[in-house]
Amino acid sequence: MIAAVSNTGTLRLRVSDERFTAALFLDFLKRLVKDNRGRKVVLIVDGHPAHRARIVRDYVAANASQIELHFLPGCSPELNPAEMLNQDVKTNALGRRRPLDLTELKADIRQFLRSCQRQSAKVARYFQERRVTYAAAPTI
Repeated sequence: MIAAVSNTGTLRLRVSDERFTAALFLDFLKRLVKDNRGRKVVLIVDGHPAHRARIVRDYVAANASQIELHFLPGCSPELNPAEMLNQDVKTNALGRRRPLDLTELKADIRQFLRSCQRQSAKVARYFQERRVTYAAAPTI
């Protein structure tokens, strides 16, 4: 799962069976830029190698007016707003009942994520967590 959450409650996702690679991340970035219709995309990302890959850096540099990446310090998932979503998935999509197989597990996660997408206030509340409030500042 690749997720982008905004302090206004927008949740953008890509759920994939593929391994997380720079190519997969780049495709996600391109979709975010396209769907944002000219408004600049600002992402807070961790130090995963896919986030720092040359093809990603080249794309971001070539499209600097449309996208910007900010890197978190190492070993600090508590500062990542998307980790609030991950915790919510683990607690509420997976913690309520035990799926019988992998297909059911994926279906439960997808259903929970679709529900989150319809609840912008819930997504916006991820930014009220003490260590993530820095990312909730309104844009100028």
